[in-house]
Amino acid sequence: MNGKTGGNRCPRRAAALTAVAAVVALTACGGSPSSSGGSASPQSATYQAELAFAQCMQTHGVPDFPDPKPSGGISISGRPQANSPAGRAYDTCQHLLAAGTTGTASATAAATASPSGAAATDCLGSQPCYTPQQLRVAYGIQPLLDRGTDGRGVTVALPEEAETGPAQTPAVTDIRQDVADFDRRFGLPPARIQVTTTLAGSSASPWLASEEEVEDTEMVHAVAPDATIREILVAPAQVSTPAKFAVTFAAYVRIAVGSAQVISQCQVGENFSVGEDSWTSAEVATMNSALQYAAARHVTVVAASGDQGVIGFGSSTPVKQVILPASDPLVLGVGGTSLTANPVTGAYASETVYNTLPGLPSSGGSSSASGGGFSHLFARPAYQDGVPGIGATRGVPDVAADASGATGMALAFSAPGGSYELIGAGGTSAGAPFWAGLIALADQEAGHPLGFVNPAIYQIARGPLYHEAFHDVTTGNNTAVLTSTSPPARITGYQAGPGWDPVTGWGTPDAEVLIPLLAR
Repeated sequence: MNGKTGGNRCPRRAAALTAVAAVVALTACGGSPSSSGGSASPQSATYQAELAFAQCMQTHGVPDFPDPKPSGGISISGRPQANSPAGRAYDTCQHLLAAGTTGTASATAAATASPSGAAATDCLGSQPCYTPQQLRVAYGIQPLLDRGTDGRGVTVALPEEAETGPAQTPAVTDIRQDVADFDRRFGLPPARIQVTTTLAGSSASPWLASEEEVEDTEMVHAVAPDATIREILVAPAQVSTPAKFAVTFAAYVRIAVGSAQVISQCQVGENFSVGEDSWTSAEVATMNSALQYAAARHVTVVAASGDQGVIGFGSSTPVKQVILPASDPLVLGVGGTSLTANPVTGAYASETVYNTLPGLPSSGGSSSASGGGFSHLFARPAYQDGVPGIGATRGVPDVAADASGATGMALAFSAPGGSYELIGAGGTSAGAPFWAGLIALADQEAGHPLGFVNPAIYQIARGPLYHEAFHDVTTGNNTAVLTSTSPPARITGYQAGPGWDPVTGWGTPDAEVLIPLLAR
């Protein structure tokens, strides 16, 4: 999620489409989508359905297949010629069509928001979401859980901004109730949640949580359901500037190291630009010192690469940059993708780069896309030596995970009257706790904390089992658009490609293969 109200998240797609007989063609009219964490506009579910099909077609051999425009009328006409690139793509993507639609009808089939055979649950606006079980299947986690690798004995620390209330679903909720609803809905064991309030301030409530905290917690719990989750609450005033953030970051890293084996950094400090040009050398040194402290004590630090694409998180000027702390070589940086999986079983189908071009006003004046690029502060670390595409400086990110709100895992938020709401996870801030959960599984399997995992990740990725351990994401880019400038500024980003790239790193995991390799 991006910001405390989920402003950058896109609504989860619905598996719906309008089809008519003829040759393959697409037309769409303009409009603007709803992208808040609340109820979606009536047309947004249809738009997300159309976007899902278009992106799937692009991924599977029709790269110039056009994206629909929000609220536009779209028509996908007929079934393309068999064995042509469009035909093969259509065969792969047709599961996103509305129930009963064959693509050969003589009349228009009505689009539906939640067809039979779609994902097993609906988020707000009747938009289907992947369940935790489907996400586990897509990324190869379920076989590990089935054999008892579930994170037990490992603690994941989540630095989070403290809340003082009042409760207001989903912006501020009781995390105990949220996670209990999540567990009941999806059949997970009760979560082991601990709270540290040393840095929270006297007015903070230990159990009130923002959307980001709920996302982080439920994501870790879905991946590593028996891991202990320690919330380290931080007063917002202590992370309101880069200078304050650097000191506070060092403080909570040291607190986390005392009881945790993994730290996931994404939500704290999002209220200001965290691109590398925001920091002084002293502030960078303070954070790096804390990361050295964690690495020396075998604690893994995972951080999101940001959601403003090639310009870095929160940039107000069109400057290519990466963000801290993800760009520090001692951090496992996580970029973003858009996942396509079977809407019933969760079986992996494909992925492309997370990017919501064109820029949306709700995203703070820019498009939302996977952060990535090259550091201006850190030299290339030894583990990146010889990696094609990496020059003299640190390349970001290292790995990736689903970050598109249009393909998000369902999150539960408690609501008045004892009910709950479901919202799709999104942003690279969903990918960071996802990978923290994976590292917890690897720590358990190894029987000891793995600590600084980047060298091992790169060794595996450069070895013969790369394509078994990772899904190599090769389509899409992190080009960004700033709509806050006049005229809007388009900043050309980096292109995903085979192997490592500065958009999705090595790609996303097939955990059934990757985790045992990491644990060796």
